[in-house]
Amino acid sequence: MTRFLVMTLLVSITSTVAAAERAWPQWRGPSRDATVSRDAVSWNKDFKALKQSWRVELGPSYSGPIVSDFAVFTTETVNEEKEVVRAFDRKTGKQLWETEWLGAMEVPFFAKANGDWIRSTPAFDGDTLYVGGIRDVLVAVNAKTGDIRWRIDFVEEYGTPVPGFGLVCSPLVTDDALYIQAADSFVKVDKKTGKVTWRKLIQSAGMMSSAFSSPIMTSLHGVRQLVVQTRQKLAGVNPETGDIYWEQPVPSFRGMNILTPVIYNNGILTSTHRRQTYFYQIGKKGDEWSVDLKWTNKGQGYMSSPVVVGQHAYLHLGNGRLSSLNLETGEESWRSESFGKYWSMVTDGQHILALDERGELLLIQPDPTEFKLVDRTKVSDQDTWAHIAPVGNQIFVRELHALTAWTWN
Repeated sequence: MTRFLVMTLLVSITSTVAAAERAWPQWRGPSRDATVSRDAVSWNKDFKALKQSWRVELGPSYSGPIVSDFAVFTTETVNEEKEVVRAFDRKTGKQLWETEWLGAMEVPFFAKANGDWIRSTPAFDGDTLYVGGIRDVLVAVNAKTGDIRWRIDFVEEYGTPVPGFGLVCSPLVTDDALYIQAADSFVKVDKKTGKVTWRKLIQSAGMMSSAFSSPIMTSLHGVRQLVVQTRQKLAGVNPETGDIYWEQPVPSFRGMNILTPVIYNNGILTSTHRRQTYFYQIGKKGDEWSVDLKWTNKGQGYMSSPVVVGQHAYLHLGNGRLSSLNLETGEESWRSESFGKYWSMVTDGQHILALDERGELLLIQPDPTEFKLVDRTKVSDQDTWAHIAPVGNQIFVRELHALTAWTWN
């Protein structure tokens, strides 16, 4: 009987893990570092067998598609006045439901050239979809029906201004909570009730705040913590209490700390617009934390978040080139030819799948000695700023005005 219960539990755990790997539940995927198991994807050696399965026309959005075992979720801004969330059947592209709320704004400066539409990528916990609206709102949506379960308006709640560039940060969801940079701060939200548990790292509305970078959950020196990059600094945060374990100023141009940092051997890699790339080593003695700048590199990462394979990071730079960086030394071994302004990248350890914002899909073999472009193909004639979502033998691409599903046959 005991053996039967143990076997049943193991099967259940294995099935749960497998189901999670067959989904793309949040910003940068299941582990939030754009790394996927080779068992979770089926990438061929080239794009010859990659075919479009379906395509639906939509309003504009920068949100990456979210994929469950049954549906694909996406957002859009409609008629410059409201935000709409839609669910589509993963196999056929048939719409399952839609829900909406009023929400739109104009963004300033250079950002306006790329549009005034929703930016944050939602998060999905298997039951509820959590969507960040451009006017600093967070909405919980029933993933089966589209019904709204709760809504937070951070501007009303805290009297903070609407962020000048809109809500950009993509929420992180855990077993019981959500974490997001909103209300000129970093907040924890009870995912069942929509109530704010704590609000930390409060900042001024410099350059019209809030922050751009999305938080990650990790473990440093065996201590579970959130790593978040605000407009001015990196910080390690206790997920239960919001207490700050450590913090480190990060030089940037006008607070343009945009990409999501990555973790390597108790250290953190980040890169900023018009500054450079930094690797901070996090130390701990007893209850005391320390941060040391281990190395810098002149490469400027800007918007595209890096991927890590082995001891090398592959970072798409602000000049459009891909760079290979040794995470131990900071040495750059090569830079590629110039591509577009932005890449979303995913790696299975043997290949990097990259979507250029000009609609080109790239398959790269990660190699610290030279740039190896395996194949390239055009998947859209529109802008593709949203993060790519590869699941199994499918790839979901959010074009500026459409959602497409591609299948590797």
